[in-house]
Amino acid sequence: MGRFTRRRSIFEEKDALRDDYEPESLEARDEELDAYTDALQPVVDGWQPNNIFLYGKTGVGKTAATEYLLSELAADCRQYDDVDLSIVHVNCNTLNSSYQIAVHLVNELRGPGRQISTTGYPEATVFDMLYDELESIGGTVLIVLDEIDNIGTDDDILYELPRARSNGYLESVKPGLIGISNNFAFRDQLSPKVKDTLCEEELHFSPYDAGELRQILRSRAELAIRDDALDQDVIPLCAAIAAQDTGSARQAITLLLRAGELASNDDAEAIAESHVRTARNVIETERVQEGMRQLTVHGHLVLLAVTAHATRDETPVRMRDLYPRYRRYCDHLAVDPITKRSVHDHLGDLTMQSVLERHERNAGARGNYYEYALEVPTTAALDALEDVGDFDDIVADLKRRAPQS
Repeated sequence: MGRFTRRRSIFEEKDALRDDYEPESLEARDEELDAYTDALQPVVDGWQPNNIFLYGKTGVGKTAATEYLLSELAADCRQYDDVDLSIVHVNCNTLNSSYQIAVHLVNELRGPGRQISTTGYPEATVFDMLYDELESIGGTVLIVLDEIDNIGTDDDILYELPRARSNGYLESVKPGLIGISNNFAFRDQLSPKVKDTLCEEELHFSPYDAGELRQILRSRAELAIRDDALDQDVIPLCAAIAAQDTGSARQAITLLLRAGELASNDDAEAIAESHVRTARNVIETERVQEGMRQLTVHGHLVLLAVTAHATRDETPVRMRDLYPRYRRYCDHLAVDPITKRSVHDHLGDLTMQSVLERHERNAGARGNYYEYALEVPTTAALDALEDVGDFDDIVADLKRRAPQS
């Protein structure tokens, strides 16, 4: 018999729990879909599209709603001879400037064999190339910029594209922007000229609550998991964990998927609560490990110091209390400590990676200050730190005193 044989499967259609699965309908987003539909209506009517910006935390349905509605919009527009719709989707996750997005759009529209280099052109030349490609398409072009907040304050593209027709750069094409942002404050960072030019429709996607997440999970579980392979408490537990954390459907679905994989590996007949709790810790540990790959030894020591305070129930913790512990750990490893400012930078990196959470406090006349706490379970942080290997004795001591989560 070969090494690989089929197990008794927990799953009926496992891919229904994958990130790239596209459901036939979206659960618990009726109001947002209605508002989004209204914002897209000018496309069907043959008018200049609205610029639309979607705001909300990751995993709350912004991208899924966009893909779902744009697919329906494209199909419905085919019945009208005077509407010629094209849709271009760009994920800005690795693009941090208007120049990079413009180059990406040019290459997306040109296709293989006519690509341009990502560097070496003046920005004005790249925009001219982009306008030429858009003109060659004609009709209505919706440009979806997912995770647009990655460009920060380099927002020229949000000024140039909406004004391209009035400035005479485009004639036969009607462009519209759809921006998707995880950062509610992104619009506040835009330059005044961009704010005035966009005149965008704003749609806000709030985090899912536990009831909505249960609805979403049941819908996916009906497709993904065998009828007799799911204990009744599993979906409520997955929903409760995700609702208390981020309100993210993606987190809840991933938790159910990983719990199912653990149950399959155990050759269990059904997914149980214990599989969910184990999966949660595995996911959180992997999250910390991923963040730690980008850290120096001082980043590890900063995280170790915050985790030590967490094991003593001393978080959120201020820098004035955190820094002495960090220095003690530096002495333990015979490492020269870095300045408080540099420690602040590492705390900021860990916050951006969702390993830590930061709270701003008001001290009155003395100004504001920050406090930090773990955004992952203490045990997950300790498991990840243990893998570093440089301070096993410290981690072992902290594990003995750590609260179980």
